[in-house]
Amino acid sequence: MDTSQRVLVVDDEPSRKGLRELLAKWGYLVDEAADGRAALEKARTFLPSVVVSDLVMPGLDGLGLLRALQDELPFASVIILTGHATVETAVAALKEGAYDYLTKPLDVPRLRILIQKALEKAQTTREVTLLRRTLKEVWGYGQLVGASPVMREVFGLLELAAPTSAPVLLSGESGTGKELAARTLHELSPRHRDPFVPVNCAAIPETLLESEIFGHEKGAFTGALERRVGCFELAHGGTIFLDEVAEMTPSTQAKFLRILQDGTLRRLGGKTEVAVDVRVVAATNKDPEKAIRDGALREDLYYRLNVFSISLPPLRERREDIPLLIRAFLDEFDTKYDKRVKAVDEIVLEILRRHPWPGNVRELRNVIERAVIACAADVIAPAHLPAGLSNVADEGPADLIRLPVGTSLADVEREVILKTLAAVDRNKTRAAELLGISVKTLYNKLNQYGA
Repeated sequence: MDTSQRVLVVDDEPSRKGLRELLAKWGYLVDEAADGRAALEKARTFLPSVVVSDLVMPGLDGLGLLRALQDELPFASVIILTGHATVETAVAALKEGAYDYLTKPLDVPRLRILIQKALEKAQTTREVTLLRRTLKEVWGYGQLVGASPVMREVFGLLELAAPTSAPVLLSGESGTGKELAARTLHELSPRHRDPFVPVNCAAIPETLLESEIFGHEKGAFTGALERRVGCFELAHGGTIFLDEVAEMTPSTQAKFLRILQDGTLRRLGGKTEVAVDVRVVAATNKDPEKAIRDGALREDLYYRLNVFSISLPPLRERREDIPLLIRAFLDEFDTKYDKRVKAVDEIVLEILRRHPWPGNVRELRNVIERAVIACAADVIAPAHLPAGLSNVADEGPADLIRLPVGTSLADVEREVILKTLAAVDRNKTRAAELLGISVKTLYNKLNQYGA
């Protein structure tokens, strides 16, 4: 029995035993309690994913149990049972976090559907809770890697958006990981068992884009020899990712807007409406507000998509993540190419930290892939890098620090502290004096850098 299929029935009336037997016949692992306090004690050891509780009970009632469970078992979904006279209180319970409520006598088919949906929600909540805890210990979220403040802010927004079906607009330069962010949203959502369908609007010829997205009927245009289902229908139940959405023509954007508003589409050449249930994630490498001013993005579409707006930072603004990204890419390409590359040497790491990365994380990934292929040892050296990166310029005097234009203030501070520390043979008292900070502040900074 899957432990995630556990249901706790709570009711002070004998009818709870019949409900327990019914749920057991449906394949759930079921326990019961006669009041809220007994239910709370059982929940601590039984660990139910769903609690079906009567609202009116002596002692700790259903509402009090709901509040207590939110602290004890935050991943559990609570379904409230109520008589018609207390429906108003049950609605209040929804506002406090109950999954749903049912009036007595119970509508059995609806109960079955509600429990299944509540189990799915509990599973999603459990996964998000575990990921939140893991996020404090490791350096990534979903398929994204990073520990910098700007990436932790991105992770927080993804965590908020993932359990919902709200549209999301991702923005950022090419190569910053917008598709990875979209996949993360999908994988951490209740839709993760259904399709994730990516569409690159910039890569599809304008004459074919509308047919690709919405589909077409046989004979809709020259060459349409059969009906074709579009990407929205293929993504039914799941998520569609529209990359470079501002590359759509205004007329195509208008049809896309209609899907967001009504949940229906009409294939090219079609006469009937097709209903679709799709979560939309869109992305653009343009400044959305500038794209609106330039006429590339419809303003009404922008506001529909902009329920959640998440900006992916360029790599030059999160240089402290470069060692983490390198480690992730080494693991990936060691597996792909059956290599045993363990690290990059200090010179290579310094070269990679100084590079401006116009192609962002995608460019870094390509550099590491090439280096892993070229490396016959277990450590990547400058000779394994592309020529443009491996030619290290004369850095001048040893006590001179050179930083590329655009280096963040946080990275400037880190570079100055570490180079000063190295120049005084890691004498922290002397380094703190030269930097004009306290020794305690220096230790805090070094702990922050992991140095």
